[in-house]
Amino acid sequence: MNGELLLGGLALALWIGAAWDVMRGNRRLASLANVAAPAPAHWPRVSIVFAARNEAATVGAAVPTMLALDYPDLELVAVNDRSEDRTGEILDALATREPRLRVDYVRELPPGWLGKNHALHHGAQRATGEWILFTDADVHFRPDALRRAIAHAEARSLDHLAAAPQLHSSAGRGGHLLGICVGAFSLTFALFLRPWKIADPRSRAHGGVGAFNLVRASAYRARGGHAPLRLRPDDDIKLGKPMKSHGGRSEFALGAGAISVAWYASVGELVRGLTKNAFAGVDYRAWMILGGVAAHGLFFLWPVAALAWTSGTTWMVYAAAVALMLLVAVDNQRFGSGRRWHGLLFPLGLVVFDYILLRSMVVTLWQRGIVWRGTHYPLEALRRNNL
Repeated sequence: MNGELLLGGLALALWIGAAWDVMRGNRRLASLANVAAPAPAHWPRVSIVFAARNEAATVGAAVPTMLALDYPDLELVAVNDRSEDRTGEILDALATREPRLRVDYVRELPPGWLGKNHALHHGAQRATGEWILFTDADVHFRPDALRRAIAHAEARSLDHLAAAPQLHSSAGRGGHLLGICVGAFSLTFALFLRPWKIADPRSRAHGGVGAFNLVRASAYRARGGHAPLRLRPDDDIKLGKPMKSHGGRSEFALGAGAISVAWYASVGELVRGLTKNAFAGVDYRAWMILGGVAAHGLFFLWPVAALAWTSGTTWMVYAAAVALMLLVAVDNQRFGSGRRWHGLLFPLGLVVFDYILLRSMVVTLWQRGIVWRGTHYPLEALRRNNL
């Protein structure tokens, strides 16, 4: 067997496994828009906590959707984290009309913390709910989203429920290229984190989502709140790890149709935004970035290129691998609320995503840390905050 045919066979085997795992796994995830767990005997109090820094453009539209949630016992804790625009003014105006909204101010960032992580920890300390929902200042909610989530979490005896929002930026604000890149990120995220395995107590899979991390307050506080994540730029994803530890029950759900957010407005914003935390996702291990990009090249991108100059049996093997890859990518779009045809251009989006991975590694190593909101965080300190 020649080398090209062997590599094609390996790529085909990989995508057969991915098709079985991803397509079957996605269908096992609960959908917040449709979940129909029975109402609990008592609706526990819920505190929605979010941090806002220079969010004047979005917070005024997002917070009213939180206040419109049809949940019987709800409070909102907004933490204005050193904003330099009208964020505080907008939040204060909303609070004067709505007693369920409390606005706290963080005016100084203590050493050893990333700003958002500290603001969420600060807000959670003031929350009075039995459950805390960590979200972002630009997330929009359907009125029944929280009620469905709590009913599901209580029925399943969960300690943590994360939900991926509908990313409506891919539907037009950033054009089709952004949608293709977001789709590639979504599939790569699924292959890496395997969110359908998070509910399995025997699996080490864990994860979370900044737009919707619902935690049982007692379990969250028993694990130190956000303190174990104080220097994690990927705190939203990593929150799932302590929440699942020591017998905690965690689950991942689909939020399309129930929660939505305009993620990034352009491919440039996507690149810059993910540069600060992509390297953190592999705990600052360069070999994982280099190995991952190499694997993408061999098994995701090379099969597409090989169609141009192979023939016979070898061509058919590569064609089968590419067909399966595109089938998985197109199918995955329905669960991320993206356009199906964007999945057909998954290899293009993957090239951009691989560039982000390499850029994140190079920039972080060059700067010997990350610069976030004007503050430099040394790489040595970031690496020490490993879970």
